[in-house]
Amino acid sequence: MSTVARRGRNRGEWRPAADLPVARVVVDVPLAHLDRPFDYRVPDHLDADAVPGVRVRVRFAGRQVDGFLLERVAESAHAGRLAWVDKVVSAEPVLTAEVAALCRAVADRYAGVLYDVLRLAVPPRHARVEAETPKEPEPAPPAEIAPAGWARYARGSALLDALAGGRAAHAVWQALPGEDWPQRLAEAVAATVAAGRGALVVVPDQRDVDALHAACAQLLGAGGVVALTADLGPAERYRRWLAVRRGQVGVVVGTRSAAFAPVQRLGLLAVWDDGDDLHAEPRAPYPHVRDVLVLRAHAVGAALLVAGFARTAEAHLLVESGWAREVVADRIVVRDAMPRIAPVGESDAHLVRDPDARAARLPHVAFEAARTALAAGRPVLVQVPRSGYLPWLACGSCRETARCRHCAGPLGFTGRPAGDSGGAELPHCRWCGRPETAFRCPGCGSRRLRAGVVGAGRTADELGRAFPGTTVRASGGGAPVLATAAQLPELVVATPGAEPRVPGGYGAALLLDGWALLSRPDLRVAEETLRRWLAAAGLVVPHGAGGRVVVMADPELPVVQALVRWDPAGHAGAELAGRAEVGFPPAVRMASVEGGPTAVAEVVDGVLADLPAAEVLGPVEIEPERPGDAEMRERALVRVPRAQGKALAAALHAAQAVRTARKATDPVRVRLDPVEIG
Repeated sequence: MSTVARRGRNRGEWRPAADLPVARVVVDVPLAHLDRPFDYRVPDHLDADAVPGVRVRVRFAGRQVDGFLLERVAESAHAGRLAWVDKVVSAEPVLTAEVAALCRAVADRYAGVLYDVLRLAVPPRHARVEAETPKEPEPAPPAEIAPAGWARYARGSALLDALAGGRAAHAVWQALPGEDWPQRLAEAVAATVAAGRGALVVVPDQRDVDALHAACAQLLGAGGVVALTADLGPAERYRRWLAVRRGQVGVVVGTRSAAFAPVQRLGLLAVWDDGDDLHAEPRAPYPHVRDVLVLRAHAVGAALLVAGFARTAEAHLLVESGWAREVVADRIVVRDAMPRIAPVGESDAHLVRDPDARAARLPHVAFEAARTALAAGRPVLVQVPRSGYLPWLACGSCRETARCRHCAGPLGFTGRPAGDSGGAELPHCRWCGRPETAFRCPGCGSRRLRAGVVGAGRTADELGRAFPGTTVRASGGGAPVLATAAQLPELVVATPGAEPRVPGGYGAALLLDGWALLSRPDLRVAEETLRRWLAAAGLVVPHGAGGRVVVMADPELPVVQALVRWDPAGHAGAELAGRAEVGFPPAVRMASVEGGPTAVAEVVDGVLADLPAAEVLGPVEIEPERPGDAEMRERALVRVPRAQGKALAAALHAAQAVRTARKATDPVRVRLDPVEIG
């Protein structure tokens, strides 16, 4: 047995590496007070494999834990004797210096722990995949970019020129109605690749990944782009991720976690539809893809493109601050591309002809638009806000949510048969399950119930009876999500985000239950409603080809007017101004602190000790995480001016470090700039 092997077996004989014997390791201990690298000695028998970026195993607090080796240094500032690096799990350096710095920046921005972000950035190891012989990268064919698509936008051609020249352009792109956005993004990626740089594009879901990947593969070749999504199995996902890490592929398209993909020589970072809540990570520290890409673009000097049919207040702030330029089309071009959009009761003539237009779920104008499109041989899209059949019930008079008298849970129908008696099914509480035999609204006293939002299943049944002989297809809401639909005279009922694309476009779109979308208790309700409407209306043919959109909402509402004018930028500007007036993100930095009353008070008091000028809203009691939980939960909102955002994150991190250091058992959840503030 060799001396090196013997030393690897007998710890007492280990000797430190001759060169740079100290390794700085971030360990898998997600406690805020231990959120820093720790120094370990590198034994000489691991010297060759212990390079920055590899996975290692070390002893921490008496037990072995996993970690990542960040760097090797000559000496440590630690006064005591250092422990050894026990094992190099794999010689594959999976964590690049650029991604490690990005993870640290994300953790700092969101008051999180570095190792929690590393879990999001680096997929679990798959030993068999690491041992595979890497495939030789296929030579990419020269991409032929047709500039006509981008030429329809002011600064569109300038954006392509900047990407082809390797310049770090920052842009917010407003896609035209009916735009083939996967093709436009693929052209931007191809221009970046032509400059010898890599590209990374993040989209909300698998359907968008498939469409964008196909468009990029057509320009760059199948071997020039890789798709990274959570739907891949662990082996295939790690195989593709390693191909990117090893520099075999320079273009990545994917969903949320792909924002951390280790693309080399990054030239372009892009996100499509940044308002979609799928871009918000549901695991701590809850980063948002848009913010991750902004941090990354700033750190590596890459171009950034925030794109979509709609515009968020956060994207508008990038434009208003001067950090990004908007890429939009002239109003004449927009009007030519958009369908005719009509809210119900938009004129007195409509109300005279159909007096119940504003009260009916499907008024005469909606039936007329659908029949005209079907007669022309085009499909009709029907967007329904909720899935299912009858998701919840409301008072028939005042439309307040109908709630259980015992636990205040929402009432709904189970969907089961009414029973042997053949009578109508009684509404049941969706929390405690008790039937409600004598409903009475506490607000107005009415005893009538109505469907709060009739779901996709019920809508499909109703339309099938209203349009006999017409095929009705469902997408989402319990039915399989369709990627595409045929260019046939049929009705497509879809929930938001599940609208299938149609070659040639829909002839009409009916946007149902607008009042229900707008009545949700959410800060971003108007922005989110407009985003959903624009996504559906963008699939309809232009008004010159007969395209019509009917939206069931009050025509006097600003969000409805923004849809009618197709003015997402104007609405985003008004939304940003309104939030600045009331002091909500993104005009300020705000943290949501949720947990038990004692835990929330401890964290808030810790923040106020460091930031006495911080403003605290609440705390207020919130619903339990799981129905039936008896433990009371509270939420407090802490806000500061944007300039103090880093200080707020640091104060929150410090407050949590105090609690983890004394081993507090009651959990607390901290989210900075949360997507939902109900």
